[in-house]
Amino acid sequence: MSDRGGHGREPAGLDGLPPLHSVAKGEVVSVQSYGAFVRLPGYKKEGLVHVSEMSASRVENASEIVDVGEHVWIKVIGREIQGDKVKLSFSMKAVNQGTGQDLDPNNVMADQDARRRKQFRDHTSNRITLEAVLNTTCSKCGCKGHFTKDCFSAPGLQYALVPEEDDEEAQQQQTATNRPPQDSDKKKKKKEKKMKKKKKRERKESDSDSSSECKTKRRRHSNSLDRQEKKKKKHKKQKSHKHS
Repeated sequence: MSDRGGHGREPAGLDGLPPLHSVAKGEVVSVQSYGAFVRLPGYKKEGLVHVSEMSASRVENASEIVDVGEHVWIKVIGREIQGDKVKLSFSMKAVNQGTGQDLDPNNVMADQDARRRKQFRDHTSNRITLEAVLNTTCSKCGCKGHFTKDCFSAPGLQYALVPEEDDEEAQQQQTATNRPPQDSDKKKKKKEKKMKKKKKRERKESDSDSSSECKTKRRRHSNSLDRQEKKKKKHKKQKSHKHS
C-alpha cells in the first residue's frame, strides 16, 4: 500500500498500524474496479478492501457496493511488509455493516482466504517465457523443430498409428472431395459419347421404319393398280361377248 497523505517515508515495521483482526469504522477515499481504499481515523495508512471481501455474493465492480466519502465497517485481515512498504488488507463481509459486529470472531474465514492467497502466489517471481520453435529439420527422424543431437527417437523400425474407422471414413471423404477434376471430365465425356450413340441408333431405327412404311405403301399402290387393270380387262371382255 502507498501513503496517500505523503507524510514522509513508509514505516519499516508494523508499529503505528491497526492491530490484526481488529474492527474499526473508516472512510472510503478511493474506489477502483478491483476494490476500495479505506482510511481509518488516527492512522496514516490506507487499506484495500478487495472486491472479494466486500460481500458474501459475487461483486464485479467495487462501485456497485461503495462510493467515495462513505463510511464503512472493516476488519483488518492482513498486514504485510514488502521492503519499506506495508500493505493493509481489510474485509467488509466479516463485519455487520449496520451494527459493526464481528461476524468472524474466530477468524476462520480470514485464515481460509489467506491460505487461498498463498496457494496462488508465485514466490519465484519468474516470468513465463515462450520459446520459439526452431526452423530446422532433424536428419534422424525427419521431424521439424529440433536438432539431430536432441532427437529422442531410437534407431530401428518406425511405426505409424493405425487410424480408426471414423478416421478412415473421414480420409476417404476428403480424398473424394480432393480428387482432381480430370475424373469428372472423363465421366462427362463418356456420358456424351453414350448419348451420341443412342441418338444415332434412334435415327437409324426411325429411318428403317420410314423406309419400311414407304415400301408397304408402294406395294399397296401397285396392288390397287393391278386390280383396276384386271377389272378393266374383264369389263372389255364382257362387252365384246355382248356385241358378238
